[in-house]
Order: sequence, then C-alpha cells, then structure tokens
Amino acid sequence: MNEQAKPKPKSGWLNILVDYGPLLVFLGVYKFYQPPETSTFGEIAAVIYGTIAFMVAAVVALVFSKLKFGHVSPMLILSTTLIVGFGGLTIWLQDEKFIQIKPTAIYLLFGALLIGGWLRGKALLQILLEAAFEGVDHQGWLKLSRNWGFFFVFMAVLNEVLRMQLTFESWLWAKLWVFMPLSFIFTFTQIPMLLKHGLALEDRDEVVKDEPPTA
Repeated sequence: MNEQAKPKPKSGWLNILVDYGPLLVFLGVYKFYQPPETSTFGEIAAVIYGTIAFMVAAVVALVFSKLKFGHVSPMLILSTTLIVGFGGLTIWLQDEKFIQIKPTAIYLLFGALLIGGWLRGKALLQILLEAAFEGVDHQGWLKLSRNWGFFFVFMAVLNEVLRMQLTFESWLWAKLWVFMPLSFIFTFTQIPMLLKHGLALEDRDEVVKDEPPTA
C-alpha cells in the first residue's frame, strides 16, 4: 500500500507534462518560426508549422502515457483525436480558427458528459480519478463531477470570448497564462468539499497533480 503511494507525486507531474507539453511545443514552434517576410502567408505558415508540431507532440504524449503509466485515459485519447482532427483541418484549409475552436469543442463535450452523468446520478470523474482521491464517497464524486462539468462549460464560453477578442498569438498565450492558472485555482477550491466527503488529508497534494486535463 505504501509502495503504491510513493510514485504518485512523480506520475502526477508527468501527467501535467503530458497534458500541457503539446501546447508548449505549439507555442515554441509558432513563436520562434521566422517567416521570410512579415505577411499573411508568413502568419499562416507559422500556424501550420506550429500545428504540425502540436499534432506530433500530442501523439508522442499519448504514446508516452501508455508506455510510462501502462494506460491512456479516455480524456487524453479524445483530446489527441480532436487535436489531430482539427489540426488536419487547420493545415488543409490554412485557417487557424479550427485550432482555436478545438478547445471549445473539448470543453463542451467534457462538460456535457459530466453534467449529464451527474443528472443521472453517475459520477463519471470517479472512473478517471478514483485512485487519486481515495476515501471520497459517492456524493463527493457527484459534486466533483458536477462542478467540473459547469467549469468546463465556463471555459468553453471563455475560450470563445477570447478567440473573438484577441489576436491569434495573444490567444495562444492566454492558453498558458489564463486557462492553466484558472484550472489550478478551480482545483484548489474543490479541496474543502472533497475533505468533507472523505478525502484523506495525505491525498491533498495529489488533487492538483491529478486534475482533469484541460484542452
């Protein structure tokens, strides 16, 4: 039992790297790609190169998750599938809007699944995170699924607002400096509720590390 608990912090941070690594790769390639001239084509070219890198990094992250942890979460499979699908449309049609719409689609889908499960009395998050939140009772899991479901809907709306208001590059940085911090802050707000529903005190540090992935 103790031996199983020891590697959890390490795998938790690796999970975060798997979730956010492809985004960082996209940012790096997009930011440092130097087009021949400052032009519309140069901007699109940077997006396309970044998208290709994003797709490759997402697939690598999925394979790494399988090799390192022995399994791939359904959320990661779905996220990678949508990254490749919307990324392919971005490259084919040379329109960055598809890569921007992808997070909205993921957030809305996750939100619908979690809220739908909650309305039917099923805590879908328990299937993914039960090992991280040992001791949490059924009501706690229901509340956590409900709260994350509504949070995902909020993130979908926020993504659409920022997508329409910001430049593409500013939107990219918002993914790193707005969406990621919001996810961590929201995760921390769930700790008191989880503690009331049986979460062991020693599991508190794992809550952030094993949060549901964001797009």
